[in-house]
Amino acid sequence: MTPYATDTAAGGDIRPARLTTAQYAQNFCDAHPPLTLAQARIESDRCYYCHDAPCQTACPTGIDIPSFIQRIADGNIRGSAHAILSANPLGGMCARDCPTEVLCEQACVRNTHEDKPIEIGQLQRFATDAYFAKPGAPLFTRAAATGRKIAVVGAGPAGLACAHGLARLGHAVVVFDANAKPGGLNEYGLATYKTVEDFAQKEVAWLLSIGGIEVRNKTSLGRDLVLESLVADFDAVFLGLGLAGVNTIGIAEPAVAGLRNAVEFIAELRQAHEYAQVPVGRKVVVIGGGMTAVDASVQSRKLGADEVTMVYRRGPQDMSASGHEQEWAQKNGVTIRHWAAPKEVLSAGGQVTGVRFATTRMDAGKLVETGATFTLAADMVLKAIGQSFISQPLGALVNLQGGRIRADSEGRTSHAKVWAGGDCRVGGRDLTVEAVEHGKVAALSIHAALGATTGA
Repeated sequence: MTPYATDTAAGGDIRPARLTTAQYAQNFCDAHPPLTLAQARIESDRCYYCHDAPCQTACPTGIDIPSFIQRIADGNIRGSAHAILSANPLGGMCARDCPTEVLCEQACVRNTHEDKPIEIGQLQRFATDAYFAKPGAPLFTRAAATGRKIAVVGAGPAGLACAHGLARLGHAVVVFDANAKPGGLNEYGLATYKTVEDFAQKEVAWLLSIGGIEVRNKTSLGRDLVLESLVADFDAVFLGLGLAGVNTIGIAEPAVAGLRNAVEFIAELRQAHEYAQVPVGRKVVVIGGGMTAVDASVQSRKLGADEVTMVYRRGPQDMSASGHEQEWAQKNGVTIRHWAAPKEVLSAGGQVTGVRFATTRMDAGKLVETGATFTLAADMVLKAIGQSFISQPLGALVNLQGGRIRADSEGRTSHAKVWAGGDCRVGGRDLTVEAVEHGKVAALSIHAALGATTGA
């Protein structure tokens, strides 16, 4: 990632250290402070502990939500954490970034009796944080060694969940990842204020503590690894590659300072030793309507940008960012403009100066331009219109569908020794919690397949 230098000569004003140390500390503290013990007990007492609970059905990993909440109410915090992490080995991070407001909490029966569901995400975080603070004896141990060795490509949520599941079953696992640290999206793709105090790496360290998992960082499929060789050298392969490509905005993208991908901006901030090191413009335009756009917009404001405008081509109901996230952006001073599509990136002297947009509307079910245009001045433009799967490193070994890996409900691909899960797999919803479930289910499927092969 290339840091941007200040360029005031061309009208740009991109620079680091806009704020004081105290302001950075305040802006990047925990966005949603954890519950205290008293608050957790009060909130857990609100639960009806439903039989066939709709909240559990709505959870992609199937966490027994009434059970873990009741254990909090009973003071059994370790038991609560066990119930969560048994179903979701990345339950601590999912408690922070999972869109609970549209999953488990939306399904909460409290919604039919009052206006406020149980704060399931906050209770999940309370239990897992308390456990990680004082873990004591391991929650899980490995089964007897099977002598089987599985390759996992990608150390994101899907790959880590698969590796942990396989290790629990007694298999040896080697995880390959292109980045310098494991964690994938949890380490590089989430807003800093969602995961303070290096929590992503603390959770990874706990997950790996089960043993039997070797992580090889800075190792990329297609550059350092060949899928055919992995298939030959390992008993099975799991692909949790994520989405490494960044979509274009559909118009010319000049090579000028100030125009960059939002995912790179977010990753730079996550890996910065000091927030003051990360440069930001005074006027920032973010193109997109998803979670990445929200995270990039809010963090631009928290870094000291005076004006941040998030622009989306359709209406608010079509944005992939939830209503909760949209409201969060607006509370943090982000202006959201709907019904506008980018037409031209404006620049002068090698520096972006703004974006010209066309206003849009729906006509007979199709998005069309109205003919009107407007321009937003900017010295920094962040592109956040989605990511895509890069399939070239796979060669022809597995079949694709719609640009992603085709796999069945257990993650089995067209190749008998290869499974896939997470965002690289067709049909996914690009949710961390769903990627975890993909990895968990694939681990069981791989175990069953190897057992059938050996007669075990």
